[in-house]
Amino acid sequence: MDTIPTTSGKRGALTVDSPQPELDHIDGQKPSDHCAVVGYIGEEPAYPFILASLKTLQHRGQESAGIATFHASSINARKGMGLVGEVFNERTKDSEYLLGNVGIGHTRYSTAGSKAMENAGPFLVTNALGHIALSHNGEITNADRLREELLKQGLTFLTSSDTEVLLMEFARDISLHGLNGGVKIAADRLKGAYAITFLINDRLYAMRDPLGIRPLIMGKMDSGYMVASESCALDITGAEILRDVKPGELVEVTRNGIISVLTVPSRKIAHCMFEYVYFARPDSIIDRTEVFQTRLKLGRILARESHVEADVVFAVPDSGRAQALGYAQEAGIPFSEGLIKNRFSDRTFIMPTQQSRTAAVRLKLNVIQSEVRGKRIILVDDSIIRGNTMNHIVSLLRRAGAKEVHVRIGCPPVVAPCFFGVDMKTKDQFIATGRTVEEICREIGADSLAYVSIKGLVESIGMDRENLCLGCVTGEYPMPVSEEKYPRQKELESFTP
Repeated sequence: MDTIPTTSGKRGALTVDSPQPELDHIDGQKPSDHCAVVGYIGEEPAYPFILASLKTLQHRGQESAGIATFHASSINARKGMGLVGEVFNERTKDSEYLLGNVGIGHTRYSTAGSKAMENAGPFLVTNALGHIALSHNGEITNADRLREELLKQGLTFLTSSDTEVLLMEFARDISLHGLNGGVKIAADRLKGAYAITFLINDRLYAMRDPLGIRPLIMGKMDSGYMVASESCALDITGAEILRDVKPGELVEVTRNGIISVLTVPSRKIAHCMFEYVYFARPDSIIDRTEVFQTRLKLGRILARESHVEADVVFAVPDSGRAQALGYAQEAGIPFSEGLIKNRFSDRTFIMPTQQSRTAAVRLKLNVIQSEVRGKRIILVDDSIIRGNTMNHIVSLLRRAGAKEVHVRIGCPPVVAPCFFGVDMKTKDQFIATGRTVEEICREIGADSLAYVSIKGLVESIGMDRENLCLGCVTGEYPMPVSEEKYPRQKELESFTP
């Protein structure tokens, strides 16, 4: 069994390589989730609270998982490839190893850096400050340039992850200039998205990038305080939600409360709209907005914008459920379960050909014949990225006897890459690239196709448009992104709606 040293020189067990496939050709047609971060400090052992929170946030990253805790003057860490329950289970006896009343956790889906054990979080380093561990959700867009600069200054990197660059930048700047001065310098140098939890010895901190692209929320429990990527992770531990970490804010989470250390100013806010459309769990609250209600409103607005006569409304399980319910309520058309998802199908099923991918849809999705045969169906999903899955589902419904299949999507067409923590880097991945809605409709085999408008999306979220990152549906980014590294996107200044 593989092992890695902790910051104290001890050794902790790691699991073997992940059983996860490189791509699930059913769910994997959607953009893959990025990462989740959590932190706990209190009177009780940190490990059980962090473990429960990571399991709740499994949807944000299925590639690897890790936990780091401070105990007896050192940080001990365990991380491995696979789901949280595969890395941490009864056999590993981690509760006996990950001792201490303060710690952080991480689940990962790689958007920068390879899918390898060394890139699993949390990341650890020791310098003049002592022992430091850090978990990161997001993506540093100038990580390559910063890595080169730090290498010239004598720092050593062990991984290809942008999180290690972020950690080294923070550790160096705080060591040289103190906490407040160092964080301000690091925030000025780091470009991109980051919501982080980190330990400096036994002290727990959390911070959000100045644009607030990725979410981070804090809560209070009887035994202490927690911070997590989504509020559902606080709910599972019985924590009372306090508030979101503000964009650019650094907080210290203590046993007695939360201290706002500083806030790095920004000329604007840019919350990721895809958190509300797809990434976050519907029971989460992000920046004071409940995700379920946003998706319900998306469905209602979609029905007003693109009504069609039909007999029944179906959701693509489980991603389109709230939007489909909202559509049905607004249109006055019955909502029913027409597609059943097998949640226990083999995750390691390899699908190299079109024939095997079609077989995989049958393995993972099946129809309820009585609800489909002879019906005019409105099929609602949260988004279409590559289109393969929707084509398979429409075909599945037609083979089951559907009279008509009208596809409705609770997100505008995705036409541009994301550089802030989502694995959508080239326009070649998107079915909407260079195609009209009518052409996409023919490609997926539907009788009609309609997307919610950008105006409808913004209205559903309930925030001002200028406070949202809509880059993947407009090509308009909240910060410049290198044209040399990422060609064909629009710069913010040149975008015209």
